[in-house]
Amino acid sequence: MSGFVEKPEPLQVPGLVHLHTGKVRELYQNAAGELVMVASDRISAYDWVLPTEIPDKGRVLTQLSLWWFDRLTDLVPNHVLSTELPAGAPADWAGRTLVCKSLQMIPVECVARGYLAGSGLAEYEQSRTVCGIGLPEGLADGSELPGPIFTPATKAAVGDHDENVSYEEVARQVGVETAALLRQATLAVYGRARDIARERGIILADTKFEFGLGADGDLIIADEVLTPDSSRFWPAASWQPGQPQPSYDKQYVRDWLTSPASGWDRRSEQPPPALPQEVVDATRAKYLEAYELLTGTPWS
Repeated sequence: MSGFVEKPEPLQVPGLVHLHTGKVRELYQNAAGELVMVASDRISAYDWVLPTEIPDKGRVLTQLSLWWFDRLTDLVPNHVLSTELPAGAPADWAGRTLVCKSLQMIPVECVARGYLAGSGLAEYEQSRTVCGIGLPEGLADGSELPGPIFTPATKAAVGDHDENVSYEEVARQVGVETAALLRQATLAVYGRARDIARERGIILADTKFEFGLGADGDLIIADEVLTPDSSRFWPAASWQPGQPQPSYDKQYVRDWLTSPASGWDRRSEQPPPALPQEVVDATRAKYLEAYELLTGTPWS
């Protein structure tokens, strides 16, 4: 059992139709048929959306995505039409709202990995493969791979695990041509972002993207890109394979939830507790640090 500890009641805004509540985002549609995507300050861990929010998180995700979109437009178009607030929207939507093209979304999490971590590490330790891709002996937690690999997953509902699948399975589900486009775009965007992050002292270990098809059938990148929610960012100066790496993400949350201090048993069906203020503050600081290091701009 997992999902929302306390599922929020979506705000009703005149002129907008509420479509969906995700782990982080609320999705609306305006009268023109465009999507209005609002990033909340919610945070998830271990397939639970927690009852405690992280201040400024939604704005960080939105502003960092916009910064990356600007640096990727020559590789793949994105879904953003405007950052203007819809009429009647509350003031606190400012900085966290995107008006986007309505796309035919492709039901695949497009993951690129340049380093071994997470579910990729778990599979490698069992079979020396990740998503069926053979890898050499001798790699460890945090090792750099011989080259970036495309390791897709099926997109799960809130509260369920995304499931790693082979490239062949993606081709079977969405077609050979679309699968090839997904792999090409995913690895091209990862390569560009990896190099930009490296210049700023950050290792982009892995990341995931979502793509959709526009009205003319063109592949378009959607949702968020290259944020601490969708990526593993590691400080390059302290990178050392063979152990878990420090990271710019919600690791503070995961660590506290699995510590005796939380009193929570991850294997139980009980929802996790609220986060203490020091964990909230430390997590917020990591998100802001990632934004500032990558963009070179102080958070305001």
